[in-house]
Formats: sequence, C-alpha cells, structure tokens
Amino acid sequence: MRKYYLDNIRWMTVVLVVIYHVLYMFNGIATDGVVGPVTTTRWQDGIQYLLYPWFMVLLFLVSGMCAKYALEKQSGREFVHRRTQKLLVPSTIGLFVFHWIQGTVNMELSGAFEMIPENIPVFILYPIMAVSGIGVLWFIQMLWIFSVLLVGVRKLEKGRLAKCAERIPAHPLLLVLLAVPVWLSAQVLNTPVIAVYRFGIYGLTFFLGYYLFSRERITDTLAKHCWICGIIAAALGVMNVCVYFGLNYAVAPVVNSLLSVAYAWLSCLAILGLMKRYGNRTNALSSWMSRKSWGLYIFHYLPLSVCGLWLSRARVPGLLIYLLSGAAAFIGAWLLYEIISRIPVLQWCVLGIKKEKQNV
Repeated sequence: MRKYYLDNIRWMTVVLVVIYHVLYMFNGIATDGVVGPVTTTRWQDGIQYLLYPWFMVLLFLVSGMCAKYALEKQSGREFVHRRTQKLLVPSTIGLFVFHWIQGTVNMELSGAFEMIPENIPVFILYPIMAVSGIGVLWFIQMLWIFSVLLVGVRKLEKGRLAKCAERIPAHPLLLVLLAVPVWLSAQVLNTPVIAVYRFGIYGLTFFLGYYLFSRERITDTLAKHCWICGIIAAALGVMNVCVYFGLNYAVAPVVNSLLSVAYAWLSCLAILGLMKRYGNRTNALSSWMSRKSWGLYIFHYLPLSVCGLWLSRARVPGLLIYLLSGAAAFIGAWLLYEIISRIPVLQWCVLGIKKEKQNV
C-alpha cells in the first residue's frame, strides 16, 4: 500500500527548501556566495533558524524509510543500479552537461571571476565552473553514497540488525532519547570547508530511517503522540532563534549544538507523526506536487540566483526582489523540468530519467 504521507512530506519539505533558499539568497548572516541583504529589516532571517536544523535531516530520514520499502521489491543490485541512474548520474555527468551554468552564476555571486586570470584556458575554467555548480546536488550525492553503503551493510549483517531493531520497544520516550546519539553523530564526519556535507548526522538518520522508522509500530507511536512532540519542537525552535540569532546557523558550533540538534530531531518526530496521522492521503494537488518535486529541487536554485542577481543590480525594491525571485524559483524550476525531461539525452544526464522502451 502506498504511503502517501511520505510522498507528502517529501514534496512539502522541498517547497520549504525553496523558500529557505529565497531567504538565504538575501540573508545577512551567511553571506558567502549570495546576493546579500536587500532590505533594512532582518526579521526574515529568523525563519532560516527555524528551517535549517531539521529539513535535510528529515529528508535523509524519509529516504532511509523509502529505501527499506524499495528493497522489499528490488534486489540489492537493482537498487544500486536505479539509485546510480537517479542520483549519481545527475550529480556528476549532469554537472558538465547543465549545472556548469549554475556554477557560472555561483562564481559571479562570490566574485570568483575577479580572482581568476583572464587568459586562463577554457579546458581549465570549464571544470571549475562545473564543480562550482554542485549547489543543491550535494544531497543526492550523499544519498547515493548512503544507498551503496546500505546494500553493503545488509550483506554483512545478514538481517541481524533488522532483528535487533524489531526488538526495540516503540516507546515515545525512547524515540525522543534517540536525540542523544543523533547529537553525537552531528559532531563527527563533517567536512571542514563545505559545511553541508555532514556525513555523521545524515548517515545515522538515513540508517535509522531504514532499520527503525520504516516499521509501522514506530510511526504509529509517533502518530499517537504527535502533538506532544510538536509542542516541544515548537518551543525548542523559538529557543533556537532566540539563542543563536545573528550567528551563522549553518556551521559549528551552532549547527551541531545540543539545542539545534534536539530541535531538529523533535521536529522530525513531530512531522512524521502528524503526517502519518493526518496526511496519509492524496489528492490532485499532492499527486501533482509529488511528481514535480524532483524537478523543483534540482532546478529551483538557478532561476532564483539569476533573478536575484539581476534584480539586485537593477536596484529593485527589496520586498519585490523577494517576491519575484521566489516566483522565479518555482516557475523557472517547473519550466526547466518540463523542457529537459522531454529531451532524450538531457533527461538522463540531468535528471536521471531513462525512458523504457515499449514493446510493440
């Protein structure tokens, strides 16, 4: 039976990722590689402190759950093959086919071209622009790594970890206390330069999703206590904003602080429970958004950054810049997806889509 609440969590979280990036593009806190402030008021930056700690943790947790359901129908070899096509191809080959354009914009935003000699050969500049275009693709790169590791772990543990997970009681307090190992994981395996590659916390939550949260008794418990988790998460979120506002929320010591991680974990538990209880259904809108959310995630940052860069230089009023850039992110992403998903070579390189041949 299709678990519609997971589909709904994914597309709703992607929408929040886009909104976050609109705010991030014009924020006054983490200003490297963005346009920077376009208004004198900065209250909107507080929304980033409410979103950033948990939305990618949630996506990795849900991805682990979905991996469990996929591997019930596929062999490990088939799973890796499909994940390689869907995740690795767009985040490697796609960089050189399409996302070098995003890399060019990112380098313009960061002023990188001013530090590069004018006579640099194209064969050197081109790969630099391609790698600079990774942007939002870091998520699918890490997801591919975890997916391959999962298949290897399954072969080594031969079902023993699954049996251990089956014996873990579905007690709400125990699920909340998992915040402790999640916090510990946030302290390790973080890349020193690019802060988004947090292998510790994202890897743990992915495997927790696979081995533990994919079990109905766990999500049923969360659904039963979703409002309690939601109230606690809301309180922690307010505290997170009050304590850390003005500090860079995306790097240590803020991003891996006990408060931020506890807020992230309680938010994930609350959202899983609330959506399992109230969002396990579909309609025309949610079905459409579920189908288009992949393209929205892959493409939204390019029209957003281009529009934001152009409007800021045109000295458009700040509020209008926010509104027009947000509209460009959503509309531009869907247009790019509709175009590229119909071009045979590009659909494979950029989106990991391979049209199956139909038998006559």
